[in-house]
Amino acid sequence: MERSMQDSSIASPSLTVDKGNAKILRRQLRMRVSDRLFKYLCLTSAFLLCLTLISIIYFVGRTGILTFKTVSLSTFFFSTKWIPEENDFGAALFIIGTISLTLLTLLIAMPVSVGMAVFIAEIAPGWLKGSLRTVLDLLVGIPSIVYGYIGLTVLIPLIRKVTGQEMGDGLLASALVLALMILPTIARISDDALTSVSTEYREAMYALGATRLQMIWRVALPGARTGIVTGIILGMARALGETMAVVMVIGNTAQLPGNLFTPTSVLTSNIVMQVANVPFDSTWNYALYMMAFLLLIVSLLFIIIIRWIGPKGEQSR
Repeated sequence: MERSMQDSSIASPSLTVDKGNAKILRRQLRMRVSDRLFKYLCLTSAFLLCLTLISIIYFVGRTGILTFKTVSLSTFFFSTKWIPEENDFGAALFIIGTISLTLLTLLIAMPVSVGMAVFIAEIAPGWLKGSLRTVLDLLVGIPSIVYGYIGLTVLIPLIRKVTGQEMGDGLLASALVLALMILPTIARISDDALTSVSTEYREAMYALGATRLQMIWRVALPGARTGIVTGIILGMARALGETMAVVMVIGNTAQLPGNLFTPTSVLTSNIVMQVANVPFDSTWNYALYMMAFLLLIVSLLFIIIIRWIGPKGEQSR
């Protein structure tokens, strides 16, 4: 009896060690299983995301290409005659309107937003920087329909009063609304890019006797060039694809803009105004899908450009 108790007391430490090892092994096994499940979940999510994107491109592109069964490429891309009731599907006027609106929007928004970013990052005192950044963040989150409503009820009557035009809607009103919409995006991204420029470069420039303006022009802006360009491209992409705000202030008339105050139409506004009442299996609907496909391709090109200039900017630094 005494011998068996001695044997059990001798064996108990080894049993304790075995139990501890078993717990460690079970814990390691759970960690391995959870890591693999998380890995597979991430891979599945990435696969589904890519599959969704490819499916959208395929569906929109496949439907849009059906346009050219009855409409020639030259007619669709170079004709300005859009009368679907008479089987005239010239999308050139919408393409020209889209390009004109985007360029005019950038012409208004780009210098203001970059100047605002320079002021926030380089000139404004600390208490004002935080307030301005908060305001810009809030402007980014405002729905586009709100901007469009303000443009319709405030901006267009103001344009009529100032210019004496009978119709205040057109490219100018749309460009001003879009400029206000994309200004926070460009300004915040440019602000972050300017802030990320090393302070050593600034101090070295000041040590050489440079003024603040010279430092900004020679050091801060060149150092933040990649981020600023990225912000401008993202702002351009938003202006290009914006719909509701543009629909409310552009006039939605299928004609080339004779001036900044002529009601006109762009790709997005034409799609949203007509797609709801068009039969799916019709050339009219296929032409609208082709316009959507053009917008999709241009947006993808913008993303590719951003991804391409990112590594270039890092290498240049």
